[in-house]
Amino acid sequence: MNPDSPGEVRSAGKLLLIVCTISFVCFFGSYMRIPIVPLFATSLGADSVQVGLINGAFMLMAGALSIPSGLVSDRLGRRLPLLGGLLLLAGSSFLLYWSRTPLQMAGIYLLFGTGLSAFSPTLMSYVADVTPPEVLGQAYGWYTMAVYGGMTVGPAAGGFLGTALGLRPVFLVAGGLIFVMFFVALAFLPASSAGHRGAGARPAILPALKGLMGNRRLVACLVATLGTCFGFGMFVTFMPLYIRSLGMHSGHVGFVFAAQALANALSRLPSGKLSDRVADRSRLVAAGLAVFALALASFGLCRSVVPLMGAAAVMGVSMGVAFTAVGALIADVVPRAQRGLAMGCYNTCVYAGMMLCAAGMGPIIREEGFRTGFFLNGVVGVAVLLLFITLYRRPAPATA
Repeated sequence: MNPDSPGEVRSAGKLLLIVCTISFVCFFGSYMRIPIVPLFATSLGADSVQVGLINGAFMLMAGALSIPSGLVSDRLGRRLPLLGGLLLLAGSSFLLYWSRTPLQMAGIYLLFGTGLSAFSPTLMSYVADVTPPEVLGQAYGWYTMAVYGGMTVGPAAGGFLGTALGLRPVFLVAGGLIFVMFFVALAFLPASSAGHRGAGARPAILPALKGLMGNRRLVACLVATLGTCFGFGMFVTFMPLYIRSLGMHSGHVGFVFAAQALANALSRLPSGKLSDRVADRSRLVAAGLAVFALALASFGLCRSVVPLMGAAAVMGVSMGVAFTAVGALIADVVPRAQRGLAMGCYNTCVYAGMMLCAAGMGPIIREEGFRTGFFLNGVVGVAVLLLFITLYRRPAPATA
């Protein structure tokens, strides 16, 4: 789709609205489970290391399969991997209801990761496919606001439902919501997308990846994504256990997660508009990375729910600023025919960063405690900021 004529623009707007609706509901359902899974796993006998490995299982699959899924969406269209991903997301939630051991949960989370690997890159590519370049930042602002809007109310709803109904019923509610979105996508999304048309020669995945990795600014964006999601993995995986260790309950977990996601969501649209106006979007990324590192380290100093919510809100704003600009930058610096593959690389970095943290920080937390874990993640955030600035620096202007 080429959004040039008024009819094309209206059609693009409708497709963006559908994509945002699907994103909101699916991330709402998925994030209902985020504060519940660590608590449910510990109720089945898991310790902090096993909880990290359970979350690491889905992140491993999501990271490993996002690149090939992005390539598939470039070649076969966006609809097929999207529908398959929705079925896997819903099915994994239903299966969690029936799980009885941490090992079963880890296996089900492998399925969950496979679904995310097909779902996320496809929707991100849809946004770039239908959006005029001059408003690309705003489009990603709307899309990511829908994503983080779902993340805002999802954890809070999951925490409250877990308290009112018990942990297991949350999985049934989440799976049902995602399953409804399968039929929405089936009915309203087009059978194919122009993201894969007219691409000309279609190189194999390794040569295509090699070509993309020669793009220094794309690599800088991927490094920023990987490092920031390492820190976000600390929040997602271990914050519920940290809050429980301070004597609070699952409702408090929902408040802290909601504060982060609400601030994240509300900052997305203003950040998108700002990124369309600034001369260099990388400055927004750098500012967001700096604040993110400070907010993450500050969690180690918090001992009650209000300071935790404040630090989570600051972290959410920093992520809203940085990731909205990163999404627009990636769409800017790669060819249209390779957007699915580039977004697959982006999603691989998202889940690889979270997986490395989930699997690697568990033993450190067990030996040194949560405070040390948060401080170490803040140091990693500063290192990522410096590496991003080094990789993305603008070339010197040519001499006349």
